[in-house]
Amino acid sequence: MEKGVTLWFTGLSGSGKSTIANALTPRLKALGKRVEILDGDEVRTNLSKGLGFSKEDRDTNIRRIGYVAQLLTRNGAVAITAAISPYRAIRDEVRSRIGDFVEIYAKCPLDALVARDVKGLYKKALAGEIKEFTGVSDPYEEPLHPEIVVETDRETVEESVNKVLARLAELGYLPSDATLPIAPHGGLLVNRLVTGVRREELLEKARSLPIIQLDERAQSDVEMIAVGAFSPLRGFLGEDDYRSVVDDMRLANGLPWSIPISLQVSREQASKLKEGSEVALTDERGVVLAILDLAELYSPDRQEEAQLVYGTTENAHPGVAAMLQAGEVYLGGEIHVVNRPDTVAFPAYHRDPAQTRALFRERGWRTVVGFQTRNPIHRAHEYITKGALEIVDGLMLHPLVGKTKGDDIPADVRMRCYEVLMEHYYPQDRVLLSVYPAAMRYAGPREAIFHALARKNYGCTHFIVGRDHAGVGNYYGTYDAQKLFDEFQPGELGIQPLKFENAFYSKVTGQMATAKTAPGGPDTQVNLSGTKVRELLSQGQLPPPEFSRPEVANILIDSMKK
Repeated sequence: MEKGVTLWFTGLSGSGKSTIANALTPRLKALGKRVEILDGDEVRTNLSKGLGFSKEDRDTNIRRIGYVAQLLTRNGAVAITAAISPYRAIRDEVRSRIGDFVEIYAKCPLDALVARDVKGLYKKALAGEIKEFTGVSDPYEEPLHPEIVVETDRETVEESVNKVLARLAELGYLPSDATLPIAPHGGLLVNRLVTGVRREELLEKARSLPIIQLDERAQSDVEMIAVGAFSPLRGFLGEDDYRSVVDDMRLANGLPWSIPISLQVSREQASKLKEGSEVALTDERGVVLAILDLAELYSPDRQEEAQLVYGTTENAHPGVAAMLQAGEVYLGGEIHVVNRPDTVAFPAYHRDPAQTRALFRERGWRTVVGFQTRNPIHRAHEYITKGALEIVDGLMLHPLVGKTKGDDIPADVRMRCYEVLMEHYYPQDRVLLSVYPAAMRYAGPREAIFHALARKNYGCTHFIVGRDHAGVGNYYGTYDAQKLFDEFQPGELGIQPLKFENAFYSKVTGQMATAKTAPGGPDTQVNLSGTKVRELLSQGQLPPPEFSRPEVANILIDSMKK
């Protein structure tokens, strides 16, 4: 059984114990750890109800927390506690009982705590209005020799989390060979799923809130935000972030981000909403999916967005059409997801970022290449994915199964094609088939960057960029997507693009190749157009085996007959 440990966060109220504990949890889970958080406030409600704040009652509360942490630790889990635990003696007592115990001191000076205290508790305590308040009218005994000190007035949450992970590796509770998965974009894997009592409270509150019904694309955005696939986003973009993304492909804080994730409504709907309020977001059946903390309402220039993001203002472009039809007013704010959208297709392959990260870890994959597709994989795709697999430990085939345009091949047909390829033509111990439940925006070069950042959140270290990534029609140049990656500084995106030329079957070399590896002109290449392939399939004819595996072609022919 894997060795467990208790991570005992201690520090004054508001010092950031719970914030760091919650940010640390998905990182540990991505490493395959079983994690439970024992939050001080929740323990007071569920385990120590009735206890006061005398020294005796505080010690009793800590002993109870320690007992539960001890049970979890000896059963191989990581128990994370986030209670003030102000007295040294009782912390040392708990340490001696548990054994595998790491004390983490969330250090923050009083003036910083007062400045960040939105509830005003410190000011009331300093004014004598609150008795027995730790750090003011009641003592707090700092740890003398904690294993880890996080200075939360000086460090970002990401820096504190990374400090904890590094120290745990030094202590032997994490691998010492630094095989941690690639960090999510922005450093933290976002989780906006609400559970337990808080979820029930929000569902009850939703009954009295104004309602916005989400279309299919917005529903998939809610899911992707909820599970961290769109990390660091915690909701829909406010105006500053939106403006920065559209103009500069960066969030307002400078972090690369190429596609605005926006919630759009009509002017009539917007007239019934006000900033600073809450809004219930539902699906078409009226099921509440999330509560939006409505921070902003704004009306940007959508023609400008179309031109800068999609490269055109033509309604014939499916991404532009979807954006222009969605509404003139944008809603910005964080979301709290109470029900995941009922859009889970292919449950056997539906994995959240935390789950794919855990699988990569279990398989010992230090480097993983992601492959985005919304089409069946033909021989050219097979060639470039296997070429990429030569330089990394694992390949994640990650087909997009969210909303696509009407003439794209249905997702269920594509999935059968992927399954047959996995069965016959790929080494199954080095390939993971998992679905990407996002909507397609067809934004070409910008969407290539976006797809790479999302796959970084899923744990990929590398990402395949083909000749016309996320393109549609003739809106983008053949290799524009690859060129856009070069506009970012090396390492800035945090994921390595693997750029491939157009692949074909070479009659000269008798194998799959590109212009870089095979001599001869177009007449020596088997390289059919999509239109020609569809024409052959619709007539029940198999494309040449040099273009498509016959098993894949037969699935496509059968689907066209139906």
